[in-house]
Amino acid sequence: MAIINKGTAFSNGEQLSASKLNDLVDGATFGTDSVDNSTTLVNANGAITVRDSGITAAKLATGAVTTAKILDANVTFAKLTDVIDDDTMDTADAATLATSESIKAYTDSKTSDPARLYNNLAHSTVSANIQQNTTGRPLWVSFTFYTADNIDFLIGEISPNSNMSSNTRVGQSRMIDTQTVDNCATQVTMIVPSQWYWRFEYLSNQAAQEIVHSSFIL
Repeated sequence: MAIINKGTAFSNGEQLSASKLNDLVDGATFGTDSVDNSTTLVNANGAITVRDSGITAAKLATGAVTTAKILDANVTFAKLTDVIDDDTMDTADAATLATSESIKAYTDSKTSDPARLYNNLAHSTVSANIQQNTTGRPLWVSFTFYTADNIDFLIGEISPNSNMSSNTRVGQSRMIDTQTVDNCATQVTMIVPSQWYWRFEYLSNQAAQEIVHSSFIL
C-alpha cells in the first residue's frame, strides 16, 4: 500500500499536461500505511491526526515535548509533575502550577469567614510588647485590662517600623482616681495594617488580675 495516494492517475501513452501534474500533487492524500492506526490515523480529509489514545500522561510527564518542536526553543511546556493539588498552598513555589480545585479551596478558606480568630495573645501581656501583623491582611486587635486597683492608662499604638518609631496612637483609655478603686477594667481596640507593628502600653497600681489580648483577621 502507498503511503501517499496520488491525486490523479496516468495511463500508458497518455499525454502529460501541466493541469494533470497539478492535480497529481494538489489532490494527493495520505494513505493508511502512513499511520499506525493506534496513536495516529488518517481522517476523512486525508490528513494525519493524532488519536486521543496517542496523548498519554506518561508522555506529557517526561517533559520531552517542548515548544522547540513547535514554535520557540526558549519555552518549555509544564509537565503534569509541575502541577500541585494542595488546598493550603503550603507547597506552592515559583516553578509549579496549581489545580483549579486547590485555588478555589484556598480562596474560600480566606474569604468565607470575615472574622477569623488569628491569635489569642494571652501570653503576650507585657506592657509595650511589640508585635507584627504578618497575616497579609488587616488585623483587628483588642486589649482588655482588668485589675483590683485603679488603672492609670492604657494606650494602643501602630507603626510601619519594627522599633515603633513614627508610631500613631490609635486608642487611649485612662482611669485615674486619688482613692483606691476596686475592680477597674478598660479596653482598647484598633486596626493594624498588614506588615505593620503594634503595641499596648498600660500602667496600674497593681498587677492585672485578667488580660485578654486577641486579634481577628479582617
